[in-house]
Amino acid sequence: MVDSLGYRMKFGVIAPSTNTSVQPEFDSMRPVGVTNHFSRIRIPDDPVHTDEDFNELVMRIRAATIEAIDSVLTCSPGAIVMGMSAETFWDGKSRADSLKDEITAHAGMPVAMGSDACQAALSKFGDIKRIAVITPYMPIGDEQVRRFFTDCGYEVVTVKGLKCKSPMLIAHESEKTLRDAINEVNDPSVEAIVQAGTNLAMARVGAIAEFWLDKPVIAINTATYWHGLRMNGIEDKVQGFGSLLSHY
Repeated sequence: MVDSLGYRMKFGVIAPSTNTSVQPEFDSMRPVGVTNHFSRIRIPDDPVHTDEDFNELVMRIRAATIEAIDSVLTCSPGAIVMGMSAETFWDGKSRADSLKDEITAHAGMPVAMGSDACQAALSKFGDIKRIAVITPYMPIGDEQVRRFFTDCGYEVVTVKGLKCKSPMLIAHESEKTLRDAINEVNDPSVEAIVQAGTNLAMARVGAIAEFWLDKPVIAINTATYWHGLRMNGIEDKVQGFGSLLSHY
């Protein structure tokens, strides 16, 4: 017997308790027969005004992640999808790789992470070398993202950090703000634009921008869910979220 609704895949999705963007965006991309089951990384919605505040936020997420994974494992998912991104970029590619290994070993199943997903997504668009990045982070977070992509062999032309004032308030950034950020980091030398920070609801805006700019605009929630589907053999093409989900 298989799950009556998730008869193709049950994803266990991990996201911070302050995050209100991952769940609706992932659910809007969900193919028939695939279900998403959320577990929350419990953190306070403390103000973020400095690099020190942001670092403390990441450490709190790190400390509570395993408990959230253990909670969702009780529904017997087939794979884990990490709906949080800062921790997956922190301390460069080697740390990201070891984090994935740790979570995979603990969960005993495949794990899709935002950092891996962005690499996999960029590889679908040819020999991309020069990228720009948008984040909701403070400068310390921006530098971690820059370090990760530099470790992966990309030239990061610019990073636009929105310096959001709390983890919950990230989701309050408007589509206009995201559009303006895309336009700010774009120039002819930039071959692709990548957005980090899973509480920024950029799946729809990224798809629209990609069409007008005629270059990849990779929203992290789109990339992570796409990566979760593809690494588990689900090849459905989903429309409305850009070329990554509709073509690859």
